[in-house]
Amino acid sequence: MISPVGLLARRLRHWLRAEDGTMSSDFVIVFPAFMMVFLGSFEAGMLMSRSVMLERAVDMSVRDLRVGLYENPTHDQIKADICARMVIMPGCMESLLLELRPVSTSTWNVFDGPATCVNRDEPVQPVTTWTGGESNEMMLVRACAVFDPYFPTSAWGLQLPLDASGGYQLVAMSAFVNEPR
Repeated sequence: MISPVGLLARRLRHWLRAEDGTMSSDFVIVFPAFMMVFLGSFEAGMLMSRSVMLERAVDMSVRDLRVGLYENPTHDQIKADICARMVIMPGCMESLLLELRPVSTSTWNVFDGPATCVNRDEPVQPVTTWTGGESNEMMLVRACAVFDPYFPTSAWGLQLPLDASGGYQLVAMSAFVNEPR
């Protein structure tokens, strides 16, 4: 008669030698890593697409400012123009903030500090500078948009700095000189 310990040892040896399920164990090990790479690639592609679209929309709107298509441009008017030119930005009017400042050509002081972005946790948004400038004055436009990642865990792999609401920020800048009036 076989002792219970011997029976247990024999079954354990049989289980360790069995090759049933070897493909499923490989799948269980490889699939999560493959999916992390896939989802991270998708998120990085969307981030780059949004960044390019924001840069393009800001540049096109600044070009319209430069050539004088706006009579007296306002923050909301330029913001609406940028949002109309962005294709892949859901909730653009709520997540985009613009700054317009003159640049001194003697000191070349530009924006001090990081870009001011929308704070989605607060009902009152930060105040930004919107100064039209004088004739022949160099102006700098800075746009900051906040996006939610499609897959929140992919932001860790891409090492994206997230704000308190879980969104990442994209910043686009452009410059122009006011035409003489």
